[in-house]
Amino acid sequence: MGLSFCGNDENVSGYSVDDGMLNNGCFVDALNLVPHVFLLFITFPILFIGWGSQSSKVQIHHNTWLHFPGHNLRWILTFLLLFVHVCEFAEGLVSNNRMMDTNHLHLFMPAFMGFVAATTSVVYYHNIETSNFPKLLLVLFIYWVLAFITKSIKLWKFAEYHVGPQQLRFCITALLVILYGLLMAVEVNVIRIRKYVFFANPQKVKPPEDLQDLGVRFLQPFVNLLSKATYWWMNPLIMGAHKRPIELKKIGKLPIAMRALTNYLRLKDAYEDQKSAENPDRAPSIWRSMYRAFGRPILLSSTFRYLADLLGFAGPLCISGIVRNLMLEEGGAAPAKIRETYFDVHFMLSTELLQNTSVLAVLLFLALVLQRTFLQASYYVTIETGINVRGALLAMIYNKILHLSTSNMSMGEMTLGQINNLVAIETNQLMWFLFLCPNLWAMPVQIVMGVILLYYLLGWSAMIGASVIVLLAPVQYLIATKLADTQKSTLEHSTDRLKKTTEILKGIKLLKLYAWENIFCGSVEETRGKELKSLKTFAFYTSMSIFMNAAIPIAAVLVTFVVHHIINKRCPSPSEAFAALALFNILVTPLFLLSTVVRFAVKALVSVQKLGEFLQSDEIGDDSWRNGEMAVPSEGAKKHPGVTKAINRKQPLRYQMDNYEQPSRRQMRPSETEDVAVKVSNGCFTWGSNLSTLSDINIRIPTGQLTMIVGQVGCGKSSLLLAMLGEMQTISGRVHWSNKNRYSVAYATQKSWLLNATVEENITFGSPFNKQRYKAVIDACSLQLDIDLLPFGDQTEIGERGINLSGGQRQRICVARALYQNTNIVFLDDPFSALDIHLSDHLLQEGILKFLQDDKRTVVLVTHKLQYLIHADWIIAMKGGSVLREGTLKDIQTHDVELYDHWKTLMNRQDQELEKQDIEQDSQTTMERKTLRRAFYSREAKNQVDDEDEEEEEEEEDDDNFSTTTSRRSKVPWKVCWCYMSSGGFFMVFLMVSSKLLKHSVIVAIDYWLAIWTSKSNQSVVEGPNGTCQFQVLSRNATFPGSSDSEDPIYLTVFIVLCAAGITLCLITSLTVEFLGLSAATNLHDNLLNKIIHAPLRFFDITPLGQILNRFSADTNIIDQHIPPTLESLTRSTLLCLSAIGVISSITRYFLIALVPLAVAFYFIQKYFRVASKDLQDLDDSTQLPLLCHFSETAEGLTTIRAFRHEARFKQRMLELTDTNNTAYLFLSAANRWLEVRTDYLGAVIVLAAAGASIWGSRCGQPSGGLVGLALTYALTVTNYLNWVVRNLADLEVQMAAVKKVNSFLGTESENYEGSMDSSQVPENWPHDGEIKIQDLCVRYDPMLKPVLKHVNAYVQPGQKVGICGRTGSGKSSLSLAFFNMVDIFEGKIVIDGIDICKLPLQTLRSRLSIILQDPVLFSGSIRFNLDPEQTCNDERLWEALEIAQLKNMVKALPGGLDAVVTEGGENFSVGQRQLFCLARAFVRKSSILIMDEATASIDMATENILQKVVMTAFADRTVVTIAHRVHTILTADLVIVMKRGNILEYDKPETLLEQEDGMFASFVKADM
Repeated sequence: MGLSFCGNDENVSGYSVDDGMLNNGCFVDALNLVPHVFLLFITFPILFIGWGSQSSKVQIHHNTWLHFPGHNLRWILTFLLLFVHVCEFAEGLVSNNRMMDTNHLHLFMPAFMGFVAATTSVVYYHNIETSNFPKLLLVLFIYWVLAFITKSIKLWKFAEYHVGPQQLRFCITALLVILYGLLMAVEVNVIRIRKYVFFANPQKVKPPEDLQDLGVRFLQPFVNLLSKATYWWMNPLIMGAHKRPIELKKIGKLPIAMRALTNYLRLKDAYEDQKSAENPDRAPSIWRSMYRAFGRPILLSSTFRYLADLLGFAGPLCISGIVRNLMLEEGGAAPAKIRETYFDVHFMLSTELLQNTSVLAVLLFLALVLQRTFLQASYYVTIETGINVRGALLAMIYNKILHLSTSNMSMGEMTLGQINNLVAIETNQLMWFLFLCPNLWAMPVQIVMGVILLYYLLGWSAMIGASVIVLLAPVQYLIATKLADTQKSTLEHSTDRLKKTTEILKGIKLLKLYAWENIFCGSVEETRGKELKSLKTFAFYTSMSIFMNAAIPIAAVLVTFVVHHIINKRCPSPSEAFAALALFNILVTPLFLLSTVVRFAVKALVSVQKLGEFLQSDEIGDDSWRNGEMAVPSEGAKKHPGVTKAINRKQPLRYQMDNYEQPSRRQMRPSETEDVAVKVSNGCFTWGSNLSTLSDINIRIPTGQLTMIVGQVGCGKSSLLLAMLGEMQTISGRVHWSNKNRYSVAYATQKSWLLNATVEENITFGSPFNKQRYKAVIDACSLQLDIDLLPFGDQTEIGERGINLSGGQRQRICVARALYQNTNIVFLDDPFSALDIHLSDHLLQEGILKFLQDDKRTVVLVTHKLQYLIHADWIIAMKGGSVLREGTLKDIQTHDVELYDHWKTLMNRQDQELEKQDIEQDSQTTMERKTLRRAFYSREAKNQVDDEDEEEEEEEEDDDNFSTTTSRRSKVPWKVCWCYMSSGGFFMVFLMVSSKLLKHSVIVAIDYWLAIWTSKSNQSVVEGPNGTCQFQVLSRNATFPGSSDSEDPIYLTVFIVLCAAGITLCLITSLTVEFLGLSAATNLHDNLLNKIIHAPLRFFDITPLGQILNRFSADTNIIDQHIPPTLESLTRSTLLCLSAIGVISSITRYFLIALVPLAVAFYFIQKYFRVASKDLQDLDDSTQLPLLCHFSETAEGLTTIRAFRHEARFKQRMLELTDTNNTAYLFLSAANRWLEVRTDYLGAVIVLAAAGASIWGSRCGQPSGGLVGLALTYALTVTNYLNWVVRNLADLEVQMAAVKKVNSFLGTESENYEGSMDSSQVPENWPHDGEIKIQDLCVRYDPMLKPVLKHVNAYVQPGQKVGICGRTGSGKSSLSLAFFNMVDIFEGKIVIDGIDICKLPLQTLRSRLSIILQDPVLFSGSIRFNLDPEQTCNDERLWEALEIAQLKNMVKALPGGLDAVVTEGGENFSVGQRQLFCLARAFVRKSSILIMDEATASIDMATENILQKVVMTAFADRTVVTIAHRVHTILTADLVIVMKRGNILEYDKPETLLEQEDGMFASFVKADM
C-alpha cells in the first residue's frame, strides 16, 4: 500500500475538484495544515535566536515572572487542545487502518502537525513571557485566527453534507473550533490590557515585589502552571541537597502573602469585624473569622479534591471496559463494522471509540495523571492554608500575651503551661484539621459514588459487601478514640519516668557515693513498667487499626462474591469482578481516614474553644499614663464585665476634662513638679481579686535621686513598683508620671529573667552597643570574671536552652541590663537578694551610686539591706500593703524614733552577720564560679575525647569532597536497622518476616484465584450466534450450559478458605510488627538505663545533662511510638508494590521491558528526595524550638518587656521566628508534593505499560481477560503505594538516628562493680575502727588526663578528726572521691581497717562509708525516703538523727512528720535546712568514717555552728575527714593536711602548723581572720 496524501483508491480520484475546491475533503484537510506550518516556520528561528541571546533577559529572579493576563486559562486551553489533537490523530489512524484500502495521510497528518504546533505555541509563549517581549505574541494571534478559520470551513462543510454529532470526527472538529476561538479571545485580551500592538503607549509593568527581592526562594505562587502542577521549580533545591546540605540561607524568605504578619492582619480584621456595637459582650467566633480570612483557598482545594475523586472512578470503569472488550475479541464476537462514507472516506461512529481497548488504556493513563495532579494540588493548597492560619493564630496569641493582665499570670488563671500548650498543641491541632478538612466533604461524595457504581456492576450483592465496610467504620472510630486515650496515659507515665530519671542524673554523684543507684534505678524501671503496659495497649490498638485497614477489603470482596454466587447462581464476569475489586480498594481509604478526620475535627473544636477563652481573657489597662500629663482616671477602672481595662478607650475627651477639673494641680510650683518623677496619690491597687493589695498609697519619687523602699517580706514593696508601672489594677487614685521622663523604665525584677541569647544581647537588650558604657556596666556588676569563665566569653548563649548560670550570676546580668539602658528612671527590685556581700557593696558603690547617679538618673531600689539606707536620698518604709513612712533618713530619725531604733537593732544584727559572712559569702561567688569552671573544664576535656559518633557526623557536614558526602548522605543506615531489629529478638523478627511474606502471597492468591474462576465460568458462554450474544454474555442473568456448574462449588470453597487465611494473616502480621517494636523499645531503654546509671562519674562530667536526658525523652519516645508504625507501613507498601509488579510481569512478559527504565527513574527520585527531605525535616525541627522558647520567654518576662516598652521588638522577633519555621515547613511539604507527583506519574506509566502489554499480549493469545483484569487492578494499587515506600523510607531514616544515638551511649564503659574480694569475705561491721592508711596514692580522672594526686602518703588513727585544706584545684575533693574509689587509682592504695579498698566490690565499699557533699541533694518523695531509701531503719533511729541535726522540731511541725513531702530538689526547704538533712542522712548510716566535702560552704554561720557541734559530739568516736572551705572550721581538728597541686605540703597538728609563721596554713588562717 503506497503512501499518498489523498490516498489512491481505485475508482475514486482524491484529487478531483469538479464539485468545487472546498467540496474536496482532502483539500480542506490540506488547508488545515497551512496555519500549523506557518507557526512552525516563524517561531523556530525566533526561539533559536532567543535561546542564543538568553543573557539579554531582564535580570529577574529565576525567570518566573508571569506578565500576561489569562496565563492559567491559556495553559489549560492548550492542554485541552493537545488532548483533542491526540483524539483526532487516533480517530484518523483507526479509520485509515480499519476501513480504507490505501493509506490516506490527510486523515491523520494534520492532527499530528496540530499537536506539534500546539506544543510549540506553549513553549514559545513561555519564553516570550519570561523575557517580556509582548510584541512577538502577534505571531500566536495570527496563528489562532488562521487555525480558527480553516477549522470553521471544515465544520461548515461537514454540516453541509449532513455529517452530525453521531460521527466522531464532527465532534472533534467542533471542539477544535471552540478551543481555537477561546485561545483567540485570550490573545485579544492580552492585547487589550497590555496595549502592545497598535497603541502609542504600551503599558509598563513592574515585577511583583517578591521577585525583586532575591531572598524569596519559595516560588510556587510565581511559576507557570505546568511548573506549579509538577513542582518543577523545586528541582534545583532537591538535586542540590545531594552536594550540600540545605541550610536556612538556601530556603530564603517567604513571599509577602504568606508571611505571618499579612495573615495575622487578615485574621485580626475578620475577628475584629465581628465585634459589633450592639452587643459588645458577644465573643467573636474564631471559626467565622478563619472562614472569612481563609475560606477561598479551602474552597479551591475542595474543588480540586472533588475533581480528583471523580477522576479516580475512571480507573475501575476503564478496567471493566478493557477486560470486556478483550473477552469479546477473544470470543470473536466483535461487533460488525458499519461503513459510513462521506467525501469518499470512512467516518467512525462516536460510540466506536470507547470500544477500542488501546483508546481505553490511554484514557486510563490520562485520567490517572490528571487525578493525581488535582489531588496533589488539593493537598498543597490545604497545607499552605493551614500554615498561613497557624502563622496568623500564633501572632494573635502572641499579641494577646503581650496584653495579658499580670494578675492573670500570677493568680494562675493563665499558667505558662497553658500558654505553651496553646502555642505548641492547639494551633497545630487546628493546622492539622485544615489539612484534613477537604476530606470531610469529599469523602461522603466518594463513598456514595463508589456504592452506586458497585450496584451498577454487581447489583444487590455489592450493596451487602459495601455494608460490611460501612458497618466496620464505627469500630475504626472506636479504636481511634481508644488510641488517643492510651496515648494520654502513656504520656503521663513517660513524664513521670523522665522526672525520676532527671532526678537521678542530677543527684548521680550522691547516689553513687551512697551506693543507692540500684534503688533509684528500680523506681524508674517500675514507672517504665507502667509506661510499657500502656504502650502494650497502644500497640494492640494500633495493630487492630492496621488489621482493620488490611482485612476490610478482603472481607468485603468475600461477602460480595459469595452473596453474588448465592443470588445469581454464577460468579460475575472478569470485567465486573475486577472493576469491583478496584472500587473496593478505592472505598477503603475514605472510610479508614474518616475516623481520623472525625477525631481531628473533635480536637479542633476543643482547641478553638480554648483559643477563644484565651483571646477573651482580661487585658492590662491602656497606657496613656505613661505619656506625660495624662493621669489615670479612676472612673475608667470600673470593671467591664469580661474585660478589665483601666481605661475606656472610646472617650479620649474625658482625659482633657479631668485635667481641667483639677485646678490644684495646675498651681503647683514649677520647681516642685520638676523634681517629682512619679507621684501616686490616694492609690488603691489590686491583683484582680477585688481585695486591695496596696491601699492608701501617697508617695513621690524625687527626680534624679536614689529612693529606697524597705519593709518586711511580703509587705508590698515589689507590688508598689508594679503598681507604678501600671501592671496592677487601679481601684482608685492615680499614678502620675512627670512630663520630662522618657517613656521607658529600666526594670530589674526580683526573679531574674534571661533571654535565650548571648550575654551581650541580654545586657544590651536591643539598645545600640556602646563599648565604653558596656564595659562600665560589666565592671559595676563584677561580671568580667564570670564572663571569662564562659566558653565564648560574652558571646555565649545563656537562658533556657543555653548554659545554666547560678542565681547570682543571672541576677547580676539582669541588673546590668537595667543599668545599660539609657532611661531616666531605673527600678531595681531587690537586686542584692542572690548576691554575696562584696558583690552587693561593689554594685551599690560602682553601679548605683556612681554609674547611675552620675547620669542623674532616678533610681528606685527595693532592698532588705538596711545598712545601705545611709546612701538613700529618700526612703519609703512599707508595712502590710501601705506606706508606713516616707522621707529622708534624718526625717525618720527625728519623727519616728521607734522605727529608727528598730532599724538600728536590725542593722547591728546584720552587721554582725556580715562580719561572719564576710569570709563565707565571698565564697558563695567563688563557689558559683567554681561550679561554672568545673562544668566547662569537663566539657573541654569532653571535646578532646569526644565519642566517635558525634565526630563522624560533624565530619560528614564539613566534608567538602562531594562524592563522599553524597554517598554517605544517601545511604540508608542498614547497620542501625539491624541493631534495632536484633534488640527486638530474633524470634519476633523471624515471625514478622515470615508472616508478612505469607500474608502477601495469600492476598495475591485470592485475586489470582478470582481471575481464574471468573474467566473459566464465563468462557462457556461466548459461542453464541455472532453479533447477537455478546451483550447477553454480559447481562446478569444469562443462562449457562452445565459445564461450569459442577466446578463452581470447588472454586467457591477455595476462595472462601483463601480469604479466611488472608484475614487471619493480616491480624498476625499487624500484631507481630507492633510487638517487635515494643520488645525492641523495652530492651533498648533497659540497657540504656543500666549503662548510664553504672557509668563512671567522669562520664557525667564530660557529657552534658541535656544530651543524656534527650536520649531518655525524645529518642526513647521515637523508639517507643514512631518506629513501629513506620516500619509496618514501609514493609507493607514495599511488599504490595513488589507483589503487584511480580503479578503483572508473570501475566505479561512484555511488561518487563518497560520496567527497567521505570526502576531507574524511581531509584533516582527516591535517592534525591530522601536526602533533601532529611535536611528539610531537620530545619523544620530546629526552627520550631526557638519559636516555642520565645513564647514561654515572653510570658515569663512580661513585666520586664512592658516596663522597657519593647513589645514591638519582641513582636517583630516572633514574626521572624514564625516565618522561618513556616518556610521550612512549606518547603518540606512542597518536597513531599514533588515526590508524590513524580511517583504518581511513574505509577500512571506503570498502568499504561501494564495495559499496553496485556492488550498486545492478548492479541498474541497470551493472557485471558480475567488475568488482564488482575494485572490492571494491581497496577492501579502501585500508584497509591509508590510514594509511601519513599516517604516511609525517609521517615525511617530520620527515626533510626534515635536508635543510633542510644546505641552510641550503650558503648559506655561501666564502673567495675565486682572487685577481687567477694562481699561475703568482708566482715559485717567493717570498717569497725576507722583507721585509714594512704600509701603512695596516685589518682587521675581519666587515663587520657594528667594525675590529680601524686604520691600522697598519710595515716589517720581511729577516731581522729582530720582537716584538709588548700586552694581551689589542689586536689582536696579528688582525695575525698578516692576513698570511694570513684576515680581512677592507678598507683598506690588506700587501706581502711586492713582492707585495700580497690579489692572490695563497689557496692560494699560505698555502702559502709558516709559523706556529706558540698551541694545538698534531696530527692522528691518523703523525708523518710530521703534519710533512708533502703528502708532498713526504724523511726526512732530517724528521729534521733533529726534531733542531732537540730531538725526534729521543724519536721514535727510539718504535716505528716517523717512522711512529709519533699518537692523536687528539696526546693521547699532552705539551703541550710537541706544541708542539715544531709547531715542527718549521714548519721542514719552508722559508719565509723565520715567525710565532709566543703559541707559548710553554702550555709550561714548559725547552721555551720550547729554542724560543727554535732560533728564533735555525735561523731566523737568516729573518724571524720573534713575538707575545709574556710580554715577556721578545722582549727580544732587533731590533724591538718595542707595540699597544693595534688601533693601534701604540710601535715601536722594545727597548733604546730600555726607556729610556722611562713607556712601555708598560717597564711590561710591569717587571711581568714
